[in-house]
Amino acid sequence: MTDLVTLTELGGPLAAIGGAAYARHAHPTAYWSTVGLPLSVARLLASYSSTMDACGLTVEPSRWRALAVRATTRGEIRPVPPRRGVIRPNSTGLRVRLRLAPGQEPADVAASAERLRHAWGVHAVYVRDVKPGVVELRLVGYDVLRKVRMPRRVDGGLLRVPVALREDATAFVRDYRAVPHELVLGATLSGKSMYLRHLVAGLAAQSVALVGIDCKRGVELAPFAPRLSALATDPDEAAELLPVLVKEMEDRYDLIKAWQGIAPGTPDEEITSDVWGLPESERPVPIVLFVDEVAELFLVATRKDEERRDEMVTQLIRLAQLGRAAGIYLEVCGQRFGAELGKGATMLRAQLTGRVCHRVNDEASAKMALGDIAPEAVDAACSIAPELPGLAVMGDTSGGWSRIRTPYLSLADAAATCLESAHLAPDVPALTTFRPYVPPVPVDVSGTATVPRPVTE
Repeated sequence: MTDLVTLTELGGPLAAIGGAAYARHAHPTAYWSTVGLPLSVARLLASYSSTMDACGLTVEPSRWRALAVRATTRGEIRPVPPRRGVIRPNSTGLRVRLRLAPGQEPADVAASAERLRHAWGVHAVYVRDVKPGVVELRLVGYDVLRKVRMPRRVDGGLLRVPVALREDATAFVRDYRAVPHELVLGATLSGKSMYLRHLVAGLAAQSVALVGIDCKRGVELAPFAPRLSALATDPDEAAELLPVLVKEMEDRYDLIKAWQGIAPGTPDEEITSDVWGLPESERPVPIVLFVDEVAELFLVATRKDEERRDEMVTQLIRLAQLGRAAGIYLEVCGQRFGAELGKGATMLRAQLTGRVCHRVNDEASAKMALGDIAPEAVDAACSIAPELPGLAVMGDTSGGWSRIRTPYLSLADAAATCLESAHLAPDVPALTTFRPYVPPVPVDVSGTATVPRPVTE
């Protein structure tokens, strides 16, 4: 009887522990809000001073502080940790600001991030420089990239697309005006196409001309044809489209030059060197060029193909070098990108400021994407597991990098978004010849338009 009572008494706690373990694995957000957050806050408050001291983040107190301690408590004079601000919890972790002591710098706190993670029982700790003398600790309670949930509020705007989630639980926003050109690499089933879908679907609702080069006969970009201003589905069509884009870029430079006509007394605010300084009524719409499977533009079989390849690569490089001021932006995608593609490959890569590397089949591709800007990110890209599609390493020429993951978006949903926003496709006269044919939308007997399924599904 005594054993039965003991088992009954233990059943409740065991069930609670089992339920917490299940919630931590299956519903990490709920677990963090109910269990993880209170425990982490308690650990932080109870061990803040001792943890900072163990991490070497304390300094000797000032002379006045030491005198005050001796006069009031006659106790031991302890080293002083950074002053802690208010703890701000959220659905993925918590944030707290620290005022650094004299002589400390943000790098000192960043070097101790791994120690702080273990001391306070969180998944990761990230340090952000807020202003001189103040840093913000972002504590992430669980692996937010395992099941991606984008933040509810993300700052958008023209040519800004929230496309993925960073490992610190903030949104990765693809900002074309800040990072005009980007290289996206990824092997088959790595999530590269998902990344591209989010970009197209996000730009579809904006006043932007979308142009595609898809040498896989258009299977990746053809479902978005209602919203595209131009589409080339093989190298021959690409060889015709790229010179038109270069000519459009040159015409825009002529427009800027004509508007610049700087006469004596011209106000400084009317002098511009790019399309964004033109009056809105005169400003041409921005153009985003998507190049899928860029290696197809480099491959040649005959000498004639080699001449065509050289011309196309030269035109791509010109667009990458000069397109930003004309409002033309490049998104270059591929499974493999290396110097062995031929002349101009490394020169083109040097013009692509942003880099996104999904899982690749060889280390050389990861080095080509990230090795010249963040060598330590190459190992992170090579360690991406096949069972985590959409996970990638993002970097830019500033040297910073982080892991990101794109949420799932079906091809049918992305195609439907493009169909709904087809009327927003701007009219670019130079691209009219390359506008893809879109069959009329069938209408059922009730008079409701039905959205056809993409041809690739």
